[in-house]
Amino acid sequence: MNTQVCIIGGGPSGLLLSQLLHLKGIETVVLERQSREYVLSRIRAGVLEHGFAKLMREAQCGDRMEREGEIHDGFFIAHEGKMDRVDLHKYSGGNSVMVYGQTELTRDLYEARDRMKGIVIHNAEDVAPHDLKSDKPFVTYRVGSESKRIDCDFIIGADGFHGVSRKSIPAHVLKEYEKVYPFGWLGVLSRTKPVSPELIYAKHERGFALCSLRSQILSRYYIQVPLSDKVEEWSDEQFWDELKRRLPAEVAATLITGPTIEKSIAPLRSFVAEPMRYGNLFLAGDAAHIVPPTGARGLNTAGSDIHYLYQAMLAHYKNGDSTGLEQYSEKALTRVWKAQRFAWWMTTMLHNFPDTSEYDQKLKEVDLTYLFSSEAGQSSLAENYVGLPY
Repeated sequence: MNTQVCIIGGGPSGLLLSQLLHLKGIETVVLERQSREYVLSRIRAGVLEHGFAKLMREAQCGDRMEREGEIHDGFFIAHEGKMDRVDLHKYSGGNSVMVYGQTELTRDLYEARDRMKGIVIHNAEDVAPHDLKSDKPFVTYRVGSESKRIDCDFIIGADGFHGVSRKSIPAHVLKEYEKVYPFGWLGVLSRTKPVSPELIYAKHERGFALCSLRSQILSRYYIQVPLSDKVEEWSDEQFWDELKRRLPAEVAATLITGPTIEKSIAPLRSFVAEPMRYGNLFLAGDAAHIVPPTGARGLNTAGSDIHYLYQAMLAHYKNGDSTGLEQYSEKALTRVWKAQRFAWWMTTMLHNFPDTSEYDQKLKEVDLTYLFSSEAGQSSLAENYVGLPY
């Protein structure tokens, strides 16, 4: 098989790039190791930067997002038993975020690829990129017992942290930066009315908590737990009781509980791989970087990668200009590291760390006090939360 762009990874990043390029007449093939059902079963993020929402509209995939997604102009930070609101609209120059589940977003992208008869190959095993430094790279893979090959101009590695793409860059070229946090998030999904119309980030002496939502009938809640905890050790009743302890009394009193339809523990880490380009292989999303979910930067930072790749591919194929491709890694990493800083700051400010000194604890308290006494501080938070410009 021959194509112009071979995309490894059929998650939202790979599908979005495939859709955008297809609309401009650029051929793509997407390879995904898992089944479509498996990809759509993954519960992930739900807060989209205004820039990501704009990309979905440009990809002609935004109709359901516009109908069912919720525009949020702010969120709350609960601390010391009180609630302070961050006015995103006021402090970011009129911008906001869109609350729309990543599962639904991925479903929209799949349906768009179906409508355009886009090629998405699932259950692709033993995927391997080859000849990355040549102008004729190719990808081999296997479906069942049959081995196949795709010849292409460029390979996009959007296959996540554990994928093959980043591992295809020689060790002497690749530089990896990582910070592993000493706790995780226990998250539940429940078919209950959200406790708040806007997200609540809670800092508490017992640990961090987050009240989020996917819709007005689907809630997503998280609590900070030690890495040694196991999901099976937490009953629904124990989770709800602990969540209530970490919320202000007036919020806990209105929390609607019910059976959880998904429960999992996610460890928190920060990770960046440099460079994001090697020859004609380009990394995007979790294949190149991971952030703790505190600042809702994960999917959104992948979105900025896709924006840069999309614009670079357009310039290359339509105008013969490869400047964007040559500068992709540097440009993407500049924004990636800013997202890393923001997610690290939010995580550090709102979570409890083992063996925190009294001095460091006082600084965290001052950080929140300063934040809500300073319009400049809130402007910085809002600017980062709604998404830095591409």
